[in-house]
Amino acid sequence: MDPYSITLALGTAVAAGLVGSFALMKRMTLAGDVLSHIALPGLGIAFLLKLNPLIGAAAALLVGTLLIWRLDRSANFSTETAIGVIFTAAVAVAVLMTTSEELIDALFGGFGALTPIEFILGMLAVVLVVAFVFRFKDRLVLTLFSPELAAAAGLSIDRLNLAYLLVFALTILLGMRFLGAILVGALIITPAAIGRQLTHNLSAFLAISTSAAVLSVVLGFIIADRYGIQTGPVVVTVAAVLFLLSLLKRKR
Repeated sequence: MDPYSITLALGTAVAAGLVGSFALMKRMTLAGDVLSHIALPGLGIAFLLKLNPLIGAAAALLVGTLLIWRLDRSANFSTETAIGVIFTAAVAVAVLMTTSEELIDALFGGFGALTPIEFILGMLAVVLVVAFVFRFKDRLVLTLFSPELAAAAGLSIDRLNLAYLLVFALTILLGMRFLGAILVGALIITPAAIGRQLTHNLSAFLAISTSAAVLSVVLGFIIADRYGIQTGPVVVTVAAVLFLLSLLKRKR
């Protein structure tokens, strides 16, 4: 197992656990799957131009996130509606632009070996995501449970929502290398669901979600390496098993 890949995967798990916790509280449980599919047209363009596919994914995620944010601000659209419209269009365009073999890589991960520059950029992205969550977690909670008070306190809710969506998209981009577009959303939402099942306390919720994501990645890598199978599905399966086990414990 490549130590660079393992280290970045663990960092991605930390970011996913933290971001997923707020996604669950914001009722964005399906946003991870949808946003990851929005990256598919960018992947298709990158494949056609012989570029690093994650560059195309990043560009598509940025455009898609900005569109979702703009539509969400409209009085005529909810976040779910905005995401749904862009999601269906993105999938259709991706199918038209991507060959079957390239589409498999995009859906299930496996974009080749991790280069040193990709590792450095990836770890910088992890630090950015983690720093954002801890810097703005109180403001995020305030906008969730009392938007009127947040507005009265001078917080720009629109800008904070945009910043969170961008961090969410960045977390998806980090996870796409290992899990692909289909499975990356599970690493964001499933650990958060485990944390929500086990506690009501915010600090404990963040800690449990992050721990569950890291444990899923660690066990997933070990099992996949031991039996020579694909890492992504194993990681998600481990996370699902942990969630089922969490159902055995009642919250106090």
